[in-house]
Amino acid sequence: MGAAVEVEGVAKRFRLQRDATQSLKERVIRFGRNPAVDFWALRDVDFDVAAGETMGLLGHNGSGKSTLLKCVAGILRPSEGRIRTAGRMAALLELGAGFHPELTGRENVYLNGSILGLPRREVEKRFDDIVAFAELEPFIDNQVKHYSSGMYARLGFAVAVNVEPDVLLVDEVLSVGDEAFQRKCIDRVKAFQREGRTILVVTHAADLVRQVCDRAVVLDHGNVLTVAAPGDAVRVFRESLLRKGIDPGQDRPDLRRDRGTRILGVGADYPEGQDGLFPGDPLVVHVDVEAVPANDDVVAALEVHDVQGNRLLGTNTDLLGVDLGTLDGQARVTFRFGSVPLLDGTYLLALGLHTHDGGL
Repeated sequence: MGAAVEVEGVAKRFRLQRDATQSLKERVIRFGRNPAVDFWALRDVDFDVAAGETMGLLGHNGSGKSTLLKCVAGILRPSEGRIRTAGRMAALLELGAGFHPELTGRENVYLNGSILGLPRREVEKRFDDIVAFAELEPFIDNQVKHYSSGMYARLGFAVAVNVEPDVLLVDEVLSVGDEAFQRKCIDRVKAFQREGRTILVVTHAADLVRQVCDRAVVLDHGNVLTVAAPGDAVRVFRESLLRKGIDPGQDRPDLRRDRGTRILGVGADYPEGQDGLFPGDPLVVHVDVEAVPANDDVVAALEVHDVQGNRLLGTNTDLLGVDLGTLDGQARVTFRFGSVPLLDGTYLLALGLHTHDGGL
């Protein structure tokens, strides 16, 4: 299977004016003496996205991920390097981009569809599906300036996903709307995955990367930190935030955290001669941790999820009656299962550390 998107040595430079002049007189007086500085939003970015693969672009605000997506979409031209894409492409760079507030929802569906490359006859075929997905049947003939932000988002996403592209570019739009609509958006993305479409999704949400991506590119100030499987990519991303003094779990201020205790690695031991498990086989999972300074209040937890992200089972050292004592430096925590009660399929392991009060 070939590459649907190839990014080779891509860099993007912007020229920033240090002191923008405000009048014609100032411009004449300071002609040739208004210095500008080069800002490199991207530097030497390399990765490929295979046909049918979902790739995440993960990074903090200002890391260059949205700039990179715009380069892939052809909205921005790289200053260096080249980008090659194969197949029909649709970009969801901003929900509702191209909507006109004075037009009705119906009129904007046709307008937005044309912007995304759908001829009018195709929009007509899909119009009922678009409105049904957006759940806006009673309001479709109202001007969109009277829509709430959630209604606006639903209509924008509904139009965009009905383009049915070979390559779908998504920029942070899976986090808009209420929880039910977010689930609906993710379900549609997963349907695209089952159909073999290629997806490139920009996000700063680590959980979304784990939920929908096959691999992820981690960006930091325009540089690639890693291109890796979701779990490894999220670890690198969070470690980069910690180096900057940013708490990657700051959305949960109710939890106490000790940044000195962390997971170094995770491994699984299968029965001899096997590279996987059969139903009922034993399993050993070991977690390498490090506590600097020493920590006497650590609980290790393990959960098993299916590929849809549903939690199937979980346990922790507290429930197992295991006291980890005082962790000082590096140590290994081992979970042993005499028989794994799962049917054939692919499953994801989630490992974590917390204190008895729920933080760490």
